[in-house]
Amino acid sequence: MSWWPAHFSQCSPCLVVKNVKNSIDFYTKAFGFKEHDGSSVDENGDIQHAVLQLGECTIMLFPEGAFNTAHRTPDTMKLPCPMALYIYVEDVDSLYKQATAAGAKSFFEPADAFWGDRFCKVYDLDGYEWSFATHQESAHQKHVQEKRK
Repeated sequence: MSWWPAHFSQCSPCLVVKNVKNSIDFYTKAFGFKEHDGSSVDENGDIQHAVLQLGECTIMLFPEGAFNTAHRTPDTMKLPCPMALYIYVEDVDSLYKQATAAGAKSFFEPADAFWGDRFCKVYDLDGYEWSFATHQESAHQKHVQEKRK
């Protein structure tokens, strides 16, 4: 038995969203997340907490103002998101197409980076920045060899 729940990653970001149900729909269609059973609802039937997983990545969703907090989404605050999520996937090009078709806003189309990843950046419904990457060892090795010359 572990000292954290089996279906969570050790670091599980908690994202404040405008509407948890809409965000669940978006994250499953755009990024391929799967929802875990056990979402919490309030007396009105509104979802107050949800857990989603993509591979080994777990995220939690909460609506704005949940649990009497002042937390708001980047879009609501009209500010750029001060952090970004970076997730490795098997095929970043396919995920980018899927995400943008589902409504993610493109910021950076898939491209090869000097550190060996092919990656892209998109924004979700609430203004959070997501980077997805597929590591390409040969690209990284090539860059290291060029720097040594």
